[in-house]
Amino acid sequence: MGHTLAAEHPEVRAFEATVESVDGRAVTLSETYFYPEGGGQPADRGTLGGVSVADVRAGADGVVHTLAEAPAFDAGDAVAGVVDDDYRTYCMRAHTASHVLYGAGRRVLDDLGYGGFGITDEKVRVDFRTSTDVTDDVLVELERLVNRAVWDSRDVSWAERPVDEARGDEAVAFNTKTEEDVMADADTVRVVTVAGWDAAACGGTHVANTREIGPVTVLDRSNPGEGLTRVEFAVGPAGIDRRADTHRGARAAARELGVAVADLPDAVARVADERDRLAADLEALREEVLVGRLRALEAVGEEGRARRVGVVAGFEANAVGAAAQTLVDEPDGPDAVAAVGDGDAPFVVVASAGDLDAGDVVDAVTDAFGGGGGGSPRFAQGGGLAADPDEVAAFLREF
Repeated sequence: MGHTLAAEHPEVRAFEATVESVDGRAVTLSETYFYPEGGGQPADRGTLGGVSVADVRAGADGVVHTLAEAPAFDAGDAVAGVVDDDYRTYCMRAHTASHVLYGAGRRVLDDLGYGGFGITDEKVRVDFRTSTDVTDDVLVELERLVNRAVWDSRDVSWAERPVDEARGDEAVAFNTKTEEDVMADADTVRVVTVAGWDAAACGGTHVANTREIGPVTVLDRSNPGEGLTRVEFAVGPAGIDRRADTHRGARAAARELGVAVADLPDAVARVADERDRLAADLEALREEVLVGRLRALEAVGEEGRARRVGVVAGFEANAVGAAAQTLVDEPDGPDAVAAVGDGDAPFVVVASAGDLDAGDVVDAVTDAFGGGGGGSPRFAQGGGLAADPDEVAAFLREF
């Protein structure tokens, strides 16, 4: 069955071949320039005898082209193949860019290994094995180095090398799949070299010079598995649009802050510091207001350190609990505070200066109104009460 010539002659977009077999929509040829899916690179798109090619796969018996519909031609016929130029060009640029990115990784990442690679219509990924923490600064440096290598117009070439020789060359990168599948029973391995920058075992299609890649925009990073860092990037229109969006956003932010784009980091740091200070001030004011509201609750019991009981709206349970403890700890504070929070499932918090067992109070409330909770003699809280907050407060006044 026919083999693919796509990797050796990636510039070919149209060809003729003899049909070797037709099985429904599955077609094999004497030879083909369609790239079959593999190694992280998707299958080429295009037509065969005027019929759209839905998929291309390589198997033990050769390359199988799956068409969108059963063809009119048959075995023995000569057929014209047309590879989609735009998509092939995109894949060549994206695949070569992944090698350039790995070459950049060689220069900034420690204990580097190659974990995988993949191309989609929107972005490309490279999985690094590295002990280096890939921070934002590292991402920016990777992008800078990649685009510098593109600008430097480095030649890209490929050649078969003996497997043992390639394995012994520390400059050649291998991924696990290449080592286990491609090289398992092979005497030679195809090595793609970016002059003065990177070399890797690879069977994909590539441009002849890095300048053909165009601008590369690093998008993000993630951790797909233990020991792996995935770096995603875009080439072509997607990368250009992303960079324009980022630039537009940076200029808008700089305009709002009244600074130059280059001064954005310092300006943002100042704004963040001010935000944190204001947040701390606001939290302190909220606590002060809450303590005041608890102090103003109805007094129950003896004068002086009488207990405070009532409903408090607009605050969550932990904040009410902290404020209640602050209040009973004051020298002239109440003997205890029992506050009920409003909402669909009211809560109760009880803080005691010592004479009243807060845990006993909360147990009594949850026994009467459901929910759950608990605590210590000094502080306890409960939640999920099936009652109106005022009803719970009335119960507490009578407790």
